[in-house]
Amino acid sequence: MNFRLCLVRILGLGVFLSFIPQIQPLVCGDEKPASKNASSVGAAEISFANDVQPVLSKLGCNSGACHGALAGKGGFRLSLRGFDSVADHFNIVKQARGRRLEFREPAKSLLLTKPTGAVAHKGGVRFDTDSEAYQILSKWIALGAKGPSKTEKKLQTVEFTKTDSRTDLKVLAKYSDGTSRDVTRWAIFTSTDQTIAKVTEEGQVSLIGHGQGAITAWYDSKIAVSPLMVPYPNEIDQVVYTQASRQNQIDDLVLEQLEQLRLEPNGRCDDQTFIRRVYLDAIGILPQPKDVLDFVKDQNPDKRSRLIDDLLARPEFVDLWTYHWSDVLLINGTRLRPNAVKSFYGWVRDKVDKNTPWDEFVRQILTAQGSSFENGATNFYALHQDPQTMAENASQAFLGLSIECAKCHNHPLEKWTNDQYYAFANLFSRVRAKGWGGDGRNGDGKRNLVLASAGELIQPNTGKPQPPTPLDGTPLSFEFQGDRRIPLADWTVAAENPYFTRAITNRVWAKLMGVGIVEPVDDLRLSNPASNEKLLSALSQYLVDHKFDLKALIRLVLNSETYQRSSIAQPGNQDEKRYFSRYYPKRLQAEILLDAISEVTAVATPFNQISFPGADNQKTDFYPKGTRAVQLYDSAVASYFLKAFGRNQREITCECERTNEASMVQVLHISNGDTLNQKLFAKENRIQELLDKKVEGKNLSDGEMIKEAYLICLARYPKKEKLAELEKLFAESQETKRVLVEDLFWSLISSTEFMFNH
Repeated sequence: MNFRLCLVRILGLGVFLSFIPQIQPLVCGDEKPASKNASSVGAAEISFANDVQPVLSKLGCNSGACHGALAGKGGFRLSLRGFDSVADHFNIVKQARGRRLEFREPAKSLLLTKPTGAVAHKGGVRFDTDSEAYQILSKWIALGAKGPSKTEKKLQTVEFTKTDSRTDLKVLAKYSDGTSRDVTRWAIFTSTDQTIAKVTEEGQVSLIGHGQGAITAWYDSKIAVSPLMVPYPNEIDQVVYTQASRQNQIDDLVLEQLEQLRLEPNGRCDDQTFIRRVYLDAIGILPQPKDVLDFVKDQNPDKRSRLIDDLLARPEFVDLWTYHWSDVLLINGTRLRPNAVKSFYGWVRDKVDKNTPWDEFVRQILTAQGSSFENGATNFYALHQDPQTMAENASQAFLGLSIECAKCHNHPLEKWTNDQYYAFANLFSRVRAKGWGGDGRNGDGKRNLVLASAGELIQPNTGKPQPPTPLDGTPLSFEFQGDRRIPLADWTVAAENPYFTRAITNRVWAKLMGVGIVEPVDDLRLSNPASNEKLLSALSQYLVDHKFDLKALIRLVLNSETYQRSSIAQPGNQDEKRYFSRYYPKRLQAEILLDAISEVTAVATPFNQISFPGADNQKTDFYPKGTRAVQLYDSAVASYFLKAFGRNQREITCECERTNEASMVQVLHISNGDTLNQKLFAKENRIQELLDKKVEGKNLSDGEMIKEAYLICLARYPKKEKLAELEKLFAESQETKRVLVEDLFWSLISSTEFMFNH
């Protein structure tokens, strides 16, 4: 039998597609009931903005799939979800010579005959003639189809209110004149997690799973959120929670939620697992065999916290977290020239090395000026060269908010309006650069970032600029003569700005725990609530209290019992993966995995070349021998392994750019590709070191060599039964000792245990 196949059978390792147990998505539950809505048809007047538009939105008439599409449908265009009532009123009442309405006989209006099916309509039948929608629209037409007025009441907020029902929701709209009304009939409902709860168009909730989530209601660009909690059907004694080990506030808040959800917390992982886990998460490398043995022998009760402190002081910590923030900032050699790449990367690394507070780090980027070589932070504005992309990427990177949808219309999933988008982008309208571009092959890419004294960004829907305004901030006067980015930075990094602190807190948590408190990690919408709001709020406040010291936050998380729990699922928590009852196994990111393979084989991966724009595929030596993958300046270095294993390409500011999904390409590359096999076959590598190693003048025995291989690759010794099986296999095989050890290393490196942090 093939020796590698024997190893797979004996070790139970196999290639890593046989993943550590996967867990199902979660659910929500804390119910906000409701009742049927009161009709507004009896009102003396029908408001276009407050009555007609909600009907069109609820029925989907102004959705992106219908008349709300950019080009409209059938020659009839509406603003997406009714964000522009003035334009919509004109298109309905006056466009096409007013043929869509019949004031004398409203029932003959195309606005009514088409959606009721009386006249052919590609959108199908949307409502019946005896429906409330029909009554509202027909009465509006009969009353003269009045348009929006500046003096009419404006919607301020929408909120859920309680009813006697446990399965129905009721939505209340509150207006500027102090009045309120039931708008449940016209709200658009969504469940944030449909594995937990489903909601009908009428707001009736069906609980189908377990966990915590929410139901959202959208009405006229306002959003209400109703949290849901559905406990798991476990019978767990309360003593499990009261006697659970706690290290800091993280554990208190996680255990509080686990008790509410009736989920059992795992116990602490063993020392071998912990040292491997924390090395990979904190500094991106595997521990050396001696480090593992010394740590396991250490009887000091605070050895884990001391190890964490040691790791946070190492240069590898700087390498790894510089790489993380370089992903966020899109440092990319396909978009910047080599000197600019070096400058930007060097700037980031210097800030991480000095543990510069995150608020100061971001402030310096937002307000950067000067040479792109001397002040690396200015290259943020070389990557984003117009006010719109500057605004979008600053918002995504530093606030966790995607505002790009609001560029054309009001955001369909959030509160951001089209006007707010252009007001925010106008803060960047006076950023200019000298030497922008370069001269192809010969240009060095040097740019000088400067500020113009005038210039506004035009809002295309109005033809006028919006007053420059931070999101949710105070508008600046058009006459403001200073750098508009300074008040933007003040607002962005302010302690009271919840988006800023929550965004970076969630990013750090996700890097260490494998799952964000908000998922996706950089999508902090109101309609995308946290899985544990108390935890996210407390950690955000901790960061503020510690003056945005990210290392302090990392230390807090690593020291928590929550982080140090075993990753092995138990009957009482095997079905959850968002509430941190255990440490969730995660595949090593591409760069860390490649470095780990290089480390255990003692064969470095060469990174000698980088391509850059306009160079006609010229190559430039950039990285000295021994450079690790997490020390690369950017994502433009050619590497089949890194590409296959889903490295962040740094094209857009989104964590979705990196993938940890398994693929057959990865399996085949580990099994038969050059990366691992060439390192195993190298003459001077770790295998040869073991073959040449002598203890008391004697070569290592088969058992000693097997134990060393395990310790190098997995930070532990094999179990006695496995060791005995492998020793027997070694003794019976006709292969040379070199081949046997090569195949042993191949089996260990291709295992799930090696490929994952757990």
